[in-house]
Amino acid sequence: MDKSVLFAHHARGCTIVASKICENVVIFQNVSIGANLKYNKTSKEWENVGNPIIAKNVIIADGAKILGPILIGENSVIGAGAIITKNIPANSVAYGVNQFKPKDENYDLIFNSNMIDSQKMIEANKKLVADFNQGN
Repeated sequence: MDKSVLFAHHARGCTIVASKICENVVIFQNVSIGANLKYNKTSKEWENVGNPIIAKNVIIADGAKILGPILIGENSVIGAGAIITKNIPANSVAYGVNQFKPKDENYDLIFNSNMIDSQKMIEANKKLVADFNQGN
């Protein structure tokens, strides 16, 4: 694991057994990264042997599961709750079960080192609550 890996929100509840986690990866809470082994009773062999490799600048959102001998490409985002057991190309957004689409280069999703001012977030949430209370 590269020393630049950032655990956002303390990454509570994470289980990480990865082959390699590269530079500038951000990992949120309740993420699992590890094996996805299966034993073939007919051949008496283990299959799907290996752990994920997470390339540079990947963001892994809350509750994501990345399992098996796969590669998560550079600059990708793994969405909250995603279950990924297949390779994800660079510059992608992965979501659901093994779904992905190209990442819009004009946006950073989930994390940017220039984070929003907390007061702006509080005001946006107050407006949302007010709209809800008015039935909008």
